[in-house]
Amino acid sequence: MNRHVLRADWLLLLTAVIWGCAFVAQRSGMRHMGPFTFNGIRFALGGCALIPLILYRSRRYGAQSKGPLFFSSDFLKKGLLLGAVLFCGASLQQIGMVYTTAGKGGFITGLYVILVPVLGLFLGRRLGQQRLNRSGWAGSILATFGMYLLSVTETLTISPGDLWVLAGAFFWACHVLILGWLSPKMDTIRLACAQFFVCAVLSLTSAAAAEPISISGIRDGILPILYGGLMSVGVAYTLQVVAQKDAPPAHAAVILSLETVFAAVAGWILLGEGLSLRALIGCMLMLAGMLLVQLRPPAISEENVTRLAPRTAS
Repeated sequence: MNRHVLRADWLLLLTAVIWGCAFVAQRSGMRHMGPFTFNGIRFALGGCALIPLILYRSRRYGAQSKGPLFFSSDFLKKGLLLGAVLFCGASLQQIGMVYTTAGKGGFITGLYVILVPVLGLFLGRRLGQQRLNRSGWAGSILATFGMYLLSVTETLTISPGDLWVLAGAFFWACHVLILGWLSPKMDTIRLACAQFFVCAVLSLTSAAAAEPISISGIRDGILPILYGGLMSVGVAYTLQVVAQKDAPPAHAAVILSLETVFAAVAGWILLGEGLSLRALIGCMLMLAGMLLVQLRPPAISEENVTRLAPRTAS
């Protein structure tokens, strides 16, 4: 392995660590404010964090930059579409994080890796999707059974928080598919910036309608907000873009999926959240399913899977 690929792999690992710890920030932030307020502020910060990168790339590449800097009507239309889907995924995930643990939230969100090719079966070739191969189906079955062990109790009940996060994972998968369809035609950094601001506006509008917004709550939750906005969205997304210039797509997909493991570890260390043996087995099966899909992917473009929106992932 040459030094450029090794460096890229380490940057991707750092990205996975940042995204995994973001689930702790998301859960901690809910102690001080509502989910829409938290998302609105953090995505606004994330969008602002990308502006210096956009300016730097514009100065460096000049004529190679496609279209007006901030932003053409085409970018705004695409940004509105992506931002709306991102808003749905981030909102459902953030609401779920009120009622579930950081570790469980991370693993359930990670199911979007499985859902991308599955949803591709229904969306068809228009978004560049093709049929799952055997490894894809095996990974999907493993991950589904793992989620059953993780989230469904022996009395066949499931936490409402887990259901919210699972619903969010469907929107994350849709977001990856749409982003993979649009990004080859556009500057992905500017497109990401546009969608972050759209998500921020939608989130803050929802917060104004549905939640009490207090300056004291924002002040008390400033550290989780700063981490979620600047680190998880701004820094981690930038690291991912830089790393994927040299990292093979298969490396990127597998390493980034480790955010689920880091979410569980961070929840255990920072929040004291434990997992039962049954839940741990479920986590291992889910991780194995995700890795199986990515190590032997179906015909979907690997770049589409690894061109993730920061969770926000997280």
